Amino acid sequence: MSRNADLLLTAIAPAIWGSTYLVTTELLPDEYPLTVAMLRALPAGLLLLVVVRQLPAGAWWFKIFLLGALNFSIFWWLLFVAAYRLPGGVAAIVGALQPLIVIFLARMVLGSAIRALPILAAIAVMSGVTLLILPPEAALDPIGLAAGLGGAVSMAFGTVLSRHWQPRVSPVTFTAWQLTAGGVLLLPAALWLEPPLPDLTGANILGLVYLGLIGAAFTYILWFRGVARLAPSLVSTLPLLSPVTAVILGWWVLSQTMSPLQFLGVLAVLGSVWASQHAQRPKTAH
Repeated sequence: MSRNADLLLTAIAPAIWGSTYLVTTELLPDEYPLTVAMLRALPAGLLLLVVVRQLPAGAWWFKIFLLGALNFSIFWWLLFVAAYRLPGGVAAIVGALQPLIVIFLARMVLGSAIRALPILAAIAVMSGVTLLILPPEAALDPIGLAAGLGGAVSMAFGTVLSRHWQPRVSPVTFTAWQLTAGGVLLLPAALWLEPPLPDLTGANILGLVYLGLIGAAFTYILWFRGVARLAPSLVSTLPLLSPVTAVILGWWVLSQTMSPLQFLGVLAVLGSVWASQHAQRPKTAH
């Protein structure tokens, strides 16, 4: 499969992740970040394990639990904390630091070259996200900001290490292992640190099923497939498509207005992501 096809398939994942904001606010109970993250990861991981019927072996147990913690347990927990405490999408702006973090981590872990154009494109993406979702009255809650930054660092480490550690299994199996490990790590924290969930409504169940099967199992199969095939610096800007989807869904489903600045932000994010990919295309011989 061509590089462009791999990029398009991988980009489907963050585009779908953008619906998480809508589903969380409209369908899920408030103030249960650990429980919601656990219910998103563990059932989906166990279902995929039933399908693949394969477990890690040897040193891979440690690696999988570390990756599960970075990509799911820590990242999703901090993501929900930031989403609850940073209204107006400030969490996504803090998360937009992730491409820059990935570029420097990939240099340290994988020996990848640091190039000026991808860095400039990453900065442009952050500017586009700011235009897209930052209202003038946005609240800068310190705990929320720390959670957003911590989540960006966690996913950046998870992305780089997922590329560095590649087991000889399918993306479905790799996803099953990590989702299950992440859910297992979240389970005791959810039970000990949060009160029991209230009786779930049909809407709550629908939201959890969607986040587990579509927002986790399906999308992360595509994501880890892309991480295995593409350089970390290439995939690191793709999650910034998520706030674009979130704003478009808010306009389409919730009838939220889209200001000229937000429209400019959409164009800036899409243009910057394209520029980042174009800057890293392999040079053809003449």
